[in-house]
Amino acid sequence: MHRLFAELEPSVTVTEQNLADRVRYILRSNTFDVTELERLRREAVPSSGENAAAEDAAPQLAEQTANVDAAVNTPVVVDSNDDGTVAQELELEQMRSTLEEAIVETRSTLLENRPRLPRLALSKRNRAVVRALNPMLVTYLEASRDLCETDSILFGAALAVCRIIGAKLSTAVRATGQSSAIPAWGIRIEERIARARALIGRLICFRSGNTRPRIVRTVRMVFDGTNSDQKRLYKSLKRSIVSGTGPAPNQADMVAFWRSLWSEPVNHNEGSWTEVVASQCAGITPMDPVIITPDDVAEAVRRAPNWKSPGLDGLHHYWLKGFMVCHAVLA
Repeated sequence: MHRLFAELEPSVTVTEQNLADRVRYILRSNTFDVTELERLRREAVPSSGENAAAEDAAPQLAEQTANVDAAVNTPVVVDSNDDGTVAQELELEQMRSTLEEAIVETRSTLLENRPRLPRLALSKRNRAVVRALNPMLVTYLEASRDLCETDSILFGAALAVCRIIGAKLSTAVRATGQSSAIPAWGIRIEERIARARALIGRLICFRSGNTRPRIVRTVRMVFDGTNSDQKRLYKSLKRSIVSGTGPAPNQADMVAFWRSLWSEPVNHNEGSWTEVVASQCAGITPMDPVIITPDDVAEAVRRAPNWKSPGLDGLHHYWLKGFMVCHAVLA
């Protein structure tokens, strides 16, 4: 397949693995139907006016088609007997392509629309995929401009790992800090409105001549002001009456009062204890500036739980541990 492509498109430089990955992606994504694929295969056969040349090309084309099908159906294989490194059979080019697509997709997705990353089993295969993508992130992280972009790159890498190993991703919208639920104060107001409406309805029934015991009892409680609450009744009996009568302060007096508190400078007399504290602190050596190193980040991440509930970005500590090349950028 690669030799045939090189003859058809000599100006395009592509590796054998990358070409097989592209063919596999086209077939799996159903970009073309069977008829369209057959037409493309016929157009790809070099044209020749001689039947002999066509007969000679047929076995070669059949062999190339078989090679394409074999490359398409080649699974991602990781040697479970090694020390966690990725075996030669692991399709690094396909992983790099998946990583690129995931990062581009994450950059164009709003924070609250990111999919939920599942918890992965701590298997050798999953660790091998994470280690394989780890060095690929260096190029992206070096070009990162801020912490938000770094976080987007790491989330895209985590998304790529999940797609490579076939982990199930949830498409449900994640909850963010800005919830659409009614706040508590709104619920309290709605409850008060509901109680007021019920009370108004019973008062209207009583006014229209309804003297049922329940209606009469409600009206009596309303006019008593106790609402059948004995504790509230006793408090109302002990409450002192505050008179609201009297002249209200004029505007000039109010402005003068608050201006004396907020606008006019005041000289405060500090106590003698401030001088004692200042003399005791004079001999204290200032703390050196704090410099965060990649080792500090690695140590902090190492002690963090793998799958603790993430923040708004949806990125677990597991990914910060696996993608070790990000420690220097975070520091």
